[in-house]
Amino acid sequence: MQLSWKIRTRLRSFAVALVLGAVVGVCVLLPINEFVYHTEFRGGGRPAVAFAFDQLSQALRGNLPGKTGFYAIVGVVLSLGGAAIYASMARRSEKIRQLSAALEGDVRQQIANGESATTEFKSTFRWDLREGRVNRSLETVVLKTLAGYMNAQGGTLLIGVADDGSIVGLDKDYSALKKPDRDGFEQVLMTSVATKLGADACQCVQAVFHKVEGHDVCRTIISKSHRPVYLRDGETPKLYVRAGVSTRELNVQEAIDYTATRWKK
Repeated sequence: MQLSWKIRTRLRSFAVALVLGAVVGVCVLLPINEFVYHTEFRGGGRPAVAFAFDQLSQALRGNLPGKTGFYAIVGVVLSLGGAAIYASMARRSEKIRQLSAALEGDVRQQIANGESATTEFKSTFRWDLREGRVNRSLETVVLKTLAGYMNAQGGTLLIGVADDGSIVGLDKDYSALKKPDRDGFEQVLMTSVATKLGADACQCVQAVFHKVEGHDVCRTIISKSHRPVYLRDGETPKLYVRAGVSTRELNVQEAIDYTATRWKK
């Protein structure tokens, strides 16, 4: 039976690791250890470098089979260990790459499907595209949506996507941050959630970034909350709930009835 290309490649890599490990063990580890041994315990007399190279020469001529075999085995073990670690990292990197590609394809399809009861688009987080400046009231609009999803059954908010599905990106939002990148954006988003919705609400929010049409888009995945999430906007906390394709503020009586049903013990 003919071996597959992947198996042949792994066998070749294994053989190369064995040979290189043995060579390194004998030609590198042996003389280094002999040099250290001579320096520490013998001293004086013959130079340590000359002694180390003499031991290497003896090993290569087959005059020190025990010592040569020992260092060859040590080199092989270290080489195989390094190869195993590298292979593990390579497999993990490939899985991450495949997952990222799948997620990017998924977010493109999500955008193509348009807004729904569980998906909403926001062009920006803070940046007012019409006025060309930071507008904190836009931040509140985003937080209303997040709170609405938390108080309902969860959902997804795509920041950097216009209502019609066109890609706006996060470049303008980045420009208004001290750290103008994905990490800075996520930090500001989560700080806003903790400040306006409560620190424990952060556990309901997961930010995942995608590159779409050359621009960053933040896919904010929101899970339902274990408690009523109120938006602190002014003096009176407000309760928002996702209803259909919009987020609605509940009045006092509606809030009482909803929380009694949604979070009944």
